[in-house]
Amino acid sequence: MDVALLKELVQLMAANDLCALDLRDGQRRISLKRSSGQIPPPATLSVAAGPAAAQLPAPPAASVASPEPAEPPLKAITSPMVGTFYAAASPDAKPFVTVGSYVDEDTDVCIIEAMKVFNNIKAECRGTIVKILVNNGQAVEFGQTLFLVKPSP
Repeated sequence: MDVALLKELVQLMAANDLCALDLRDGQRRISLKRSSGQIPPPATLSVAAGPAAAQLPAPPAASVASPEPAEPPLKAITSPMVGTFYAAASPDAKPFVTVGSYVDEDTDVCIIEAMKVFNNIKAECRGTIVKILVNNGQAVEFGQTLFLVKPSP
């Protein structure tokens, strides 16, 4: 493994604001990923071993009150490609969806332009839009979350 090449690739990724790189040469493959700065890296948790672990306080007793029904987790609609996000079909048209809009699997939620090709993006889930995470005309990455949807039963 060529460490100098890896360092150079990481520097190129940082200089060009790339989040992922997949390089293949015959049977060799290098796949690099870095945080885009939008999603914080997962926190690490260190656990003490041995006698120190025995000194941890016991967890609090369970509450006697009946638990509230858990909210279903929000579903993310992610970008299937790198490109430019458009909320509407044209600058003067109304957006495909807004916060509170009901969507189903076949609802167009936005357009992503990639290499002068305009791609309609479908919700691929059923529910209500609760948050729009990108702005019209913003560049998006592959896998970037565009919308959060509260699933409907």
